[in-house]
Amino acid sequence: MIEQLKQIEQEMTQIRRYFHENPELSFQEVNTPSYISKYLEKLGVEHETKVGGRGVVAKIKGTGEGKTVALRADFDALPIQDEKDVPYTSKVPGIMHACGHDAHTAALLGVANVASRNRDKFKGEIRLIFQHAEELSPGGAISMVKDGCLKGVDAIFGVHVASDVPTGIVGYGYGPVMANADDFTIEIQGKGGHAATPHVTIDPIVIGSSIVSAFQQIVSRRINPLEPAVISVCKFIAGSAFNIIPDTALLEGTVRTYSEEVQEFIIKEMEEIVKIECEKFGGTYNFRYGKGYPAVINHEEETTLFKEILEKQGKKTEVKKPKMGGEDFSYYLKEKPGAFFFVGSRNEEKNAAAPHHHPKFDIDEDAILHCAEGLLGVALAYLEK
Repeated sequence: MIEQLKQIEQEMTQIRRYFHENPELSFQEVNTPSYISKYLEKLGVEHETKVGGRGVVAKIKGTGEGKTVALRADFDALPIQDEKDVPYTSKVPGIMHACGHDAHTAALLGVANVASRNRDKFKGEIRLIFQHAEELSPGGAISMVKDGCLKGVDAIFGVHVASDVPTGIVGYGYGPVMANADDFTIEIQGKGGHAATPHVTIDPIVIGSSIVSAFQQIVSRRINPLEPAVISVCKFIAGSAFNIIPDTALLEGTVRTYSEEVQEFIIKEMEEIVKIECEKFGGTYNFRYGKGYPAVINHEEETTLFKEILEKQGKKTEVKKPKMGGEDFSYYLKEKPGAFFFVGSRNEEKNAAAPHHHPKFDIDEDAILHCAEGLLGVALAYLEK
C-alpha cells in the first residue's frame, strides 16, 4: 500500500497545487471542502460534509471488526499576498497557503485513494478528518469534535510540514510539543489635552508604556526559568497628532505557555499590573484575556509507534524542541490518545526555505509523499497492533 502511494505521488502534487492556486480563508472555505467531497465520491468513500461547520469526515472500513484510527489534515489559508514566482502561485489576491495546509490535505486524499482500494488488507476503520479553520481561533477542531468526528475513535494522528526541518527528516516530541496560544486586549482610558500642559491630563501612552515594560518582568522574574512562557505586546495604538495627548490607548498581544498553572499565574499577574499602573496615573481600564488553543501534548505510546513506523520506512527522525506556536490539533488529543509530528519540507535548492506565514513560503513537494506515507503507515500499524 505504501508503494501504491508512490505511484500517485504526482497526483497528490497536482492536488496540492490546485489548492495552492485556490486558497480560502478560515471559516470561509466553500470550494475546498467541495473538492474534497467530490474526490471522495469518485473513490466511493463514505463521508459526511459540513461537520462542525465546514469540515469533511470520511470513513474507510476494512474487512472485519477492529479498532478505529483517525488521521487529520487541515485546509484553510492565510490573509497574505503570495509573492512566489511559481506556476501555481495563488490566484486569489491577498490570500495564500502560507503554512502548508494544502499539502496536508493532498496527502490525506492520497491516503484515501490507496486505503479505499485495499480494504481487504486491514481490519477496523481508518477515519479521515479534513478540518477547516485551523488558523483562526476558535478553530475548526473544537466544533468538529462537538459534532462527533471522534465518536468511536481509539487514537488520532496528525502531521504538519515544517519549514525549519530539512526534507527527509521528521521531528517529534513526547509530551508538550506546541503551546497554549492566548490573546489579550487592554483598553486604557485617560484624559486627553494639549501636549504643552501634560499636568492637567492623564496620559494613556505613559500608562501603556509602563504596562508593556512591567509585562516583560513577569517571565524574566516571576516565572521559573525552566517553564517556557512568552508575553508579547504586538499592537499599541494611541494618538492622532504630534501635539495632542489622547484620551485612550489600545494594547493587544499574545501569551504562550505549556503549563495551565503558569498560564493562570500570568493572567493574574497581568491584570494586577494593569490595575496598579492605571491607578497610579489616575486612569481606568478594560482588560480582556482570551484563552486560545490548548497546548498540543503527545501521548507516549502513540508517539513511539509513529516514530518506529517512520524509521521502518527509512525516514530519519529527530527530537524537536517544543514550539511556542499554537495548533488546534490539541483538542483532538484532549479527547483521544495520539501524536502530532513535523515533516521536514525545507530545501534551499528548491526555493523552499521561507518560514511559515511568509509571502514567499513554499515547500519541497517531496514532503507530501512523506506525510502520506507516515499517516497511512501509522494507521495500518495501529490497526494491526
